[in-house]
Amino acid sequence: MTESLETQALREPLDVLAVMAHPDDAELLCGGALIKSVSRAQRVGVIDLTAGEMGSSGSASIRGQEADRASKIMGLVERRCLRLPDAALQNDNESCHLLVKHLRALRPRIVVTHWPVGRHRDHRIAAELVRDACFLSALKKLDVEGEPFRPMKLVYATAFREDASPPDFVIDVTDHVDRKLEAISAYSSQFEDATKGGEVLPGGDRPLAEQIRMQLAHYGSLIRVPYGEPFRIVEALEVEDLTILNVSTF
Repeated sequence: MTESLETQALREPLDVLAVMAHPDDAELLCGGALIKSVSRAQRVGVIDLTAGEMGSSGSASIRGQEADRASKIMGLVERRCLRLPDAALQNDNESCHLLVKHLRALRPRIVVTHWPVGRHRDHRIAAELVRDACFLSALKKLDVEGEPFRPMKLVYATAFREDASPPDFVIDVTDHVDRKLEAISAYSSQFEDATKGGEVLPGGDRPLAEQIRMQLAHYGSLIRVPYGEPFRIVEALEVEDLTILNVSTF
């Protein structure tokens, strides 16, 4: 995968695109769901808004190499880094229009991003930036390269968030949790021997992988499976009929 600002349109649109503030955010917050989509022959991509150059460990170059490795593990068809300023993201016209270029080029049906509340300002700003760019991308008179386009759905990943209300839905990632952890471990500069990382809440001195499994097990328990990833949306979920409600009450 290449860290590129090229906005050449893909031959086929993406089914799912995660737009996150930093390299490794997609892996941590929704990596299992992305891998599951890939396993179902869906076209999946990631946009990292920044290169993570302000991280306490590693460098932009190192994190880019790690993102390439993680992308191969997950089976992404596209990964791009917009190289907006780390720890200084702004939801301004320049940043928004840059993201619009890539949305118009990649044409994703579903976009996943951060929950709008969080300790890291980049995560909060990213959620606003992504939502605004998704809306503006469809405006015909917007002077931005590419054909007008708007994703069908914007989804918020709420894994590891104490400040998010209960999820609107949980995706069963039981069959993909090992590959998710493998993708996270590709970021050795960030997580090797770590007991916390990103928005993952510290759970004493337990290894990070163990803490992630514990959190995923909690989310999974909400839908009666071993491991799950939680998400929120703004709109109500449609259910075809009562007989397909498949999470047991008892």
